[in-house]
Amino acid sequence: MAAEPHNVVQLASSGSVDVLQDLLTLTLGTSKEGSDPAAVQSQLRLALETALTEAKKAAQSGAMEVRTGAFGLQPRYGRDGKINGWTGTAELVLEGKDFGRIGTTAGKIQTLTINNAAFSLSRDLRNKTETEAQALAIDRFKAKAAEIAHSFGFGAYTLRDVAVNANDQGYNPRPRMVAMEMKAMAADAPVPMEAGKSAVVVNVSGSVQLK
Repeated sequence: MAAEPHNVVQLASSGSVDVLQDLLTLTLGTSKEGSDPAAVQSQLRLALETALTEAKKAAQSGAMEVRTGAFGLQPRYGRDGKINGWTGTAELVLEGKDFGRIGTTAGKIQTLTINNAAFSLSRDLRNKTETEAQALAIDRFKAKAAEIAHSFGFGAYTLRDVAVNANDQGYNPRPRMVAMEMKAMAADAPVPMEAGKSAVVVNVSGSVQLK
């Protein structure tokens, strides 16, 4: 029977790096309703195609990517439980790092309105920031292990096991736009956008053998 390990200490540390969010996902959409599903679908398609044509003029890889979002029809029921009409929605998504380009394009699109704006970290920035936070977390883990070993009268330690995990925590950023502000803007005015920050956090936990 193996002897129980002695002089083993469990500990944890973390590293956090604040970074400005560099990716904007702007969703524009419209809804239509009517008694004829084909007519509703046709209206949606026209609104989407018009918006798509305008958006593609400014599309640029990395700066602003353009893609379609949700598109569909649903029956509308009356009190008698029977279908008395149809409602449909169509969406267009603008995504990229050039907030000015995205805001200007959104302002030029007249057939759709803004449904949602979300800021986040691009993959490249997330990976870079995560590497920085991980280095901080590991350095703090090692320093804490050395300090604990010294405090207990040991000269050194060896690593037994370790786990590393990462996540990012947004600061609830929101686009600089409100309903009254949007109504007061000219039809083709750029939509003002301002990103917030994310804290990329890496946690390191494990155990060390004091020697």
